[in-house]
Amino acid sequence: MKFAAIDIGSNAVRLLIEEVHEHGNQYHIQKVSFTRVPLRLGDDVFNTGKISDAKIQQLIKTMKAFWYLMDVHSIEHFRACATSAMREADNRDEIIELVKQEANLEIEVIDGRMEAALIFGNFKVSNIEKEKNYLYIDVGGGSTELTLIKNGKRSVSRSFRIGTVRMLMGKVKEEWWSDAEEWVSKLMKEEDNVVAIGTGGNINKIHKEAGKKSFAVIKPKEIKAVINYMSKFSFEERVYKLKLKPDRADVILPAAEIYMNMMKFAGIKEMIVPKVGLSDGIILWLYKRWKRSQKATAEG
Repeated sequence: MKFAAIDIGSNAVRLLIEEVHEHGNQYHIQKVSFTRVPLRLGDDVFNTGKISDAKIQQLIKTMKAFWYLMDVHSIEHFRACATSAMREADNRDEIIELVKQEANLEIEVIDGRMEAALIFGNFKVSNIEKEKNYLYIDVGGGSTELTLIKNGKRSVSRSFRIGTVRMLMGKVKEEWWSDAEEWVSKLMKEEDNVVAIGTGGNINKIHKEAGKKSFAVIKPKEIKAVINYMSKFSFEERVYKLKLKPDRADVILPAAEIYMNMMKFAGIKEMIVPKVGLSDGIILWLYKRWKRSQKATAEG
C-alpha cells in the first residue's frame, strides 16, 4: 500500500511517497519518490505577514504537479500539512481555498503541537534505544520544535518561532531566544544523561559532511567544525564548490547555530541524526489510520 505526504514548510514544499510492506505483524517502509520545491514562503510571510500573489501561483502549480504525481502512483491516502509560514499568513484561508479549487488538494494548517507529535511518530520505528531519554530537536524555516522523550513516550513539547529563514531575515527576536533557553534549561534540570535527536534537512547535510554513518552520534564541536569550514566560502562557492543546493547554502549556517544553541541550553553533548522528518511522520500517521480502518471493517 502506497501513501503520500505533502509538507508545506517555510523554506520548501515536499512530496514524499512511500510504500508500506507488511509481513504478518511486522512492516517496513520503502521510499518510492521524493520531490522538493524551494518556494520559501517564509520570505513573504515573515516580512509582510502575507504570501504574495506570485508565491501563491507557484504554490498552486506545485500542488497541481504533486496531484498528478500522486495520480500516477495510484495514491489513495495522503495528507497535506502546512507549518509555520502558513500558520502566520494573514491570507492563508484564501490560499487554502484556491489550492482546493485549482489543484483538488485540501491543505491542513497544523499547529506546533501537532507538528511535534507527527515528527515524534518517527521515534517509535527508528533504530534508537527506547529506554533512554531524548530531546527531539526539529529545525525548520520558520520554527523549531522541541520534544522531551522519556522511556519511549513523549513527555512534553514546545514550538519556538526560531527558524532558519526567519534568522536569515533578522526576524528572530532576542526574547524568543531567552524564552527557549529558559524553557529548555528548566526542563533539563530534572533530567540526566539526555541525548539529542536532530531532524531536518540541514542537520542531515551537516551529519553527512562530518563523515558520520547513519545513527552515529555527532557532537557540538563536530557541528562547529563543519560550519567553520563552510563559513570560509561565499554563498556562491558553497553552491558551486561544496555542491549545496542554493536554498540550502544560505540556511545551513543559521540552522547549525540553532541546533548548537538548543544543545547548549540543554547541556547535551551528543546528537543522533536518524534522517527522518515531518513527511515521514505523516506517512506513519496515514498508515496507522488505514490499519485501524481495516481492522474496524474486518470486525464490523
